[in-house]
Amino acid sequence: MKILTADFVLGVADIRQLPKDGLKEIAFLGRSNVGKSSLINKLCGRKSLARSSTEPGKTRELNYYAVNKQWYFVDLPGYGYARLPEQIRSSWGKLIEQYLKSRKELALVIQLIDARHEPSELDMMMVGWLDYYSIPFIVALTKADKLPVSKMPRYLAAARETFGRFHNCKEIIPVSSVSGLGKPELLRGVAAHLD
Repeated sequence: MKILTADFVLGVADIRQLPKDGLKEIAFLGRSNVGKSSLINKLCGRKSLARSSTEPGKTRELNYYAVNKQWYFVDLPGYGYARLPEQIRSSWGKLIEQYLKSRKELALVIQLIDARHEPSELDMMMVGWLDYYSIPFIVALTKADKLPVSKMPRYLAAARETFGRFHNCKEIIPVSSVSGLGKPELLRGVAAHLD
């Protein structure tokens, strides 16, 4: 699969604003600062398509990017950032939950987990939730370039043991937004769910 064009279309703060064109959607889900925007940029071959920030909790809407004018990448707000007011965190949570539960166009979720750390309680809760609602997902182990190459098989085996028990987990792929590690495998996984 080749991504030839990618354009920001809209930011959705309310479920009623979702596109009504019927195009399939690939959503990116993960903790604040796990690298969702950077991964979208790497997959699309663009440096600043999705705005990444060093300040966690910056994405507060569902950001839609039209890819090849045929489907969308959807950058979901990061979860788990404690410094934001509870009311804001709660409204984001409701928006994400409504989207994941009801969006018929959702073909796949890419669940991002920082490869350098154990999955958090929130990560496991989200994966369990995706599985419960029969939403197919790929676990993308981000920042994998920061792991020693010699230890990668051990980290991958641990991730397979953790996530392999979930029926709707389709693949576990180490990725890097810096080196491009995992990009071809991830795009193949996306293509499989768009057909």
